[in-house]
Amino acid sequence: MRSNGVRATSNGVRATKLCADGSCGPCIEEAPPVQRKIARKRVAIDFARFADMLSAMGTEPRLRIMHLLITAHPQGMVVGDIQVQLDIAPSTLSHHLDKLRNEGLVKVRRDKKFLWYTADTASLQELLGFLFSECCSGNQAVKATAIFELCRG
Repeated sequence: MRSNGVRATSNGVRATKLCADGSCGPCIEEAPPVQRKIARKRVAIDFARFADMLSAMGTEPRLRIMHLLITAHPQGMVVGDIQVQLDIAPSTLSHHLDKLRNEGLVKVRRDKKFLWYTADTASLQELLGFLFSECCSGNQAVKATAIFELCRG
């Protein structure tokens, strides 16, 4: 018991030793319930990985490649078709595709003598999840409905 006769209980109710005028036994005085923050398990964010992914798409040719591969999903495209569509020199295209592959943004598979490139949608979902992770929390910096509207259009 504290010196003023107030005892805190676990449910947020305080009990006093005697009423103020001393005429009765112990009185119960309601106290506001204790608000506790629910601890959410936070997953460590790999900022370096997401920065590298964004950096890899940070040039116009690579962004155009990603756009093209997303539109060709799930089949993907062979290198020659990407080259024709975007009018990029073979060596330059190879460099850009390697950079995107190294950052996990595209996948490559060999089919006989052709290399097929596809957008890695799982990695793109992780990146988008990182970018919009606060839209559904209390912050609401970007409204979730605005994102959904962009996807519908």
